Amino acid sequence: MEVQMRNKRLFKVIAIASAAALLLSGCSSNKASTTNGLPKVEMLKSLGKGEGQVNIVAWAGYVENGSNDPNYNWVSDFEKETGCKVNVKVGASSDEMVALMKTGEYDVVSASGDASLRLIYGGDVAPVNTDLVPNYADIFSNLKMQPWNSVDGVAYGIPHGRGANLLAYRTDIVKPAPTSWGAVFDTNSPYKGKITAYDSPIYIADAALYLMKTKPELGIKYPYALDQKQFDASIALLKEQKPLISEYWGDYLKHVASLKSGTTVLGTTWQVNINLAKSEKVAVEGIKPVEGSTGWSDTWMVSSAAKNPNCAYMWLNHIVSPQANASVAEWFGEAPSNAKACDLKKDLCATFHANDDAYWKDVYYWNTATENCLDGRTDVKCVPYSEWATAWSSLRNS
Repeated sequence: MEVQMRNKRLFKVIAIASAAALLLSGCSSNKASTTNGLPKVEMLKSLGKGEGQVNIVAWAGYVENGSNDPNYNWVSDFEKETGCKVNVKVGASSDEMVALMKTGEYDVVSASGDASLRLIYGGDVAPVNTDLVPNYADIFSNLKMQPWNSVDGVAYGIPHGRGANLLAYRTDIVKPAPTSWGAVFDTNSPYKGKITAYDSPIYIADAALYLMKTKPELGIKYPYALDQKQFDASIALLKEQKPLISEYWGDYLKHVASLKSGTTVLGTTWQVNINLAKSEKVAVEGIKPVEGSTGWSDTWMVSSAAKNPNCAYMWLNHIVSPQANASVAEWFGEAPSNAKACDLKKDLCATFHANDDAYWKDVYYWNTATENCLDGRTDVKCVPYSEWATAWSSLRNS
């Protein structure tokens, strides 16, 4: 199992040419469709005997067997208790995970919000029978039945964990302390050339969120539902920002190193980056600005072609159990999804705001942009993710 070092999230939702073939707006399925365009896929009705193995596609650090650190092992107990051997393929990006799930060789995937709807509408994952996942009862309610893990009141996965994209700043350099995302979009910034942004098409949503709060005349209600005018305004803002940027980061370790060296003093970050930088005595803080932030909430999903569906469901229940969920959240650096995990790791839950409902009210979790506007509008078409990827590639290469 090729798992990266502790807390590393190989999280690059990149604009590559092959992505277009995988995107929701252009995907097709040979499965029969329902009236709402969803492929007709049956959920598992009852749990049977395990098949002896489960094949998983997951982010680095989500499936640990103790080989990286013997203190972090939630695989071995699962294998002993269920008889299901865990085989894991670490995915380097959401695009890769979507492609892997289309092969039909994997039973389970840990999907981020920019992949989940592609998998659902592509017919690659099945609805999840939450009655067969007892630990689902203890998942924080504000993670259940959300736009990225359900459709029309039907659950398509089990929430894994969540995090917010924060504004990082060097406290010994950036003064006064910023309170707004405007700090990274100010064309007259004294920190020009020392500002960073996340390297992904999904970062377009960060620009849209800022415009949603500062230019209400654009009518943006949800940063992943942008009509052409709103999308063009977001891209224009990112083009204005580009001369300020020293680095578009994808590798969190490089970002921490940049904060430490001072080549970066301001920009988008994750909580784990802040924690690691502080552990290296860097004078840095991370805040959720007044506009709120984008963020992620990952989902465990079951393949519609799963060869080992019983072991797959057993894994879903295990990975969100209090002990396993607390361990993976601590190892990776995010808020757990199971409320009972906080009884085991109170400090962890405080650091990552796991049970602070107010904190998450203005966090807009990553989602897959589609032509059918996710904010409910029916009088316009929204720009699909394929065009986000194309625009981001053009911006980065200009």
